Amino acid sequence: MAKVSVNKHQPVYQMPTNPAAVRTKKYALPTQKYISLAMRYFFKTQLKWVLIPVALILINAVISLTGVYPNLWIYITVVVASILYVLFWLIQFTGITQLAQYKPMFEKFSYEIDNRQILMKLNQKEGSVMKWEQILDGYKDKDAYVLVISKGQFLYLPFSIFTSEHDIKVFERILKQKDLLKA
Repeated sequence: MAKVSVNKHQPVYQMPTNPAAVRTKKYALPTQKYISLAMRYFFKTQLKWVLIPVALILINAVISLTGVYPNLWIYITVVVASILYVLFWLIQFTGITQLAQYKPMFEKFSYEIDNRQILMKLNQKEGSVMKWEQILDGYKDKDAYVLVISKGQFLYLPFSIFTSEHDIKVFERILKQKDLLKA
């Protein structure tokens, strides 16, 4: 890596680029889009836990119908607890958009993507490298590719940031090779 100094206090290293890499236009993830992506992924990963409130309601219905212990409080408690749990995560994801430590997630980046890594460039001199091993999951949405890094971190790459159809096909082929996109 070639050392490029931006200021005397903090050296910045210029990342080597691959001439065959897919290059994108600059794009910043809107906060509302982030919140909707995070909540959608949350519901997708937490779907199995829906069985607990359903089971509690069914058990209570059986107990109430048999006359062993008729009550209504369990229905109210289950519904309120479920709503509070979803609201808790909605507040968490909304709060992430306001915290200074997460501001880089919402900055404008251009991407250079190849088989080795994803280079996220803030400008010509500043950027960071993300290895493919850091990505947990990926899927194709109706208007974008979404790469999941963790429960609350995503790379959202809309089709509009790619410079050509060929770049989209190359990127999709890379995702299939990495087993992030189903063939």
